[in-house]
Amino acid sequence: MNKSIRGRALTGAALAVATATVLTACGGETSSTDTKSDGTASTTPAVAVKEPLVATFDGGLYILDGESLKLATTVGLPGFNRVNPAGDKDHVMVSTDSGFRVLNATDQALTDIEYKGAKPGHVVRHGAKTVLFTDGTGEVNVFDPTALSSGKKPSGRTYTSAEAHHGVAIELADGSLLSTLGNEEKRTGALVLDRNDKEIARNENCPGVHGEAAAENEAVGVGCEDGILIYKDGTFTKIDSPDDYGRIGNQAGSDASPVLLGDYKSDPDAELERPTRVSLIDTKKKKLRLVDLGTSYSFRSLARGPHGEALVLGTDGAIHVIDPDTGKIEKEIPVVGDWQEPLDWQQARPTLFVRGHVAYVSEPGKKALHAVDVETGKKITSVTLPKSINELSGVVAGH
Repeated sequence: MNKSIRGRALTGAALAVATATVLTACGGETSSTDTKSDGTASTTPAVAVKEPLVATFDGGLYILDGESLKLATTVGLPGFNRVNPAGDKDHVMVSTDSGFRVLNATDQALTDIEYKGAKPGHVVRHGAKTVLFTDGTGEVNVFDPTALSSGKKPSGRTYTSAEAHHGVAIELADGSLLSTLGNEEKRTGALVLDRNDKEIARNENCPGVHGEAAAENEAVGVGCEDGILIYKDGTFTKIDSPDDYGRIGNQAGSDASPVLLGDYKSDPDAELERPTRVSLIDTKKKKLRLVDLGTSYSFRSLARGPHGEALVLGTDGAIHVIDPDTGKIEKEIPVVGDWQEPLDWQQARPTLFVRGHVAYVSEPGKKALHAVDVETGKKITSVTLPKSINELSGVVAGH
């Protein structure tokens, strides 16, 4: 669940110290000087990395090689930070207490590019654009991620919601922008603006709207507490849950499938519901199917495979591979040990990040990170890190 940042704010001085990264060359070897969370400096050899991964830990970021999983650089950054692909081959968006910051994962350094604002929330990549939603201000920023390579903040579209809320937005190929509706007390649905910011569609029949995903042919879903709202070809369609309260708050989509994968919670009174069912939403047939995994999972458990497979990391430690068309669980790939979702959503738990044919799974209890081939089910490699990692992401070129 891409929730907004909560927690203490950093002072300008602290932020400047925490993120100071200096690259120097000496005898052909590059090293990076980073600042630890306790204010002391550490020097880590900055070796070249292939398809970088970025993981958060209490006190900073780890940058790892996507093939070997070897730790390349540690970047000190206090506070609770979140990471998402920026949308090109080099960069990752880092959500901090002060806003969205841009990390050049290939060069292994934070850049000066920042989208300031309280409670940075969802980062959405679709088509040729990346969209940021800042919960504290309701501001939406749209940009071409390939422009980040210039080292300057990309020029792009901006839009501000009528009221600030924990929201999300996505820009489609024709330039239309779908953005959620709500305020701090409640969230009600979504609207769509054309490329000139004229409203062309609206639906407020989606209580508790949260999360988004795009399926084949740009069918976009946003989750509701009683189903899911689908936007396709200029029209909203509501698909109701089979339960009066059937919350779909997190979704994963694939260009290779018309079916969206979603979580599914049916107990409105639970302090923390640990569901065992997931939802499959067919955006063509406008139908919703529930699949019982026989194990619970968390909001960091959903992903899609290279051919549109629905992937769910269960608390039984396995990746459950589901055929999105039939709902059949095709196989289970054991990766980590049994685990339980913690009550606090900011606490570390096993996390699934998929890129191409490789699934990366963290195991905080063992300070480990694993790489698995989705198709063969075989473990490629594993690594033990200095500290347990929380969020996990990486560079993802193209959309």
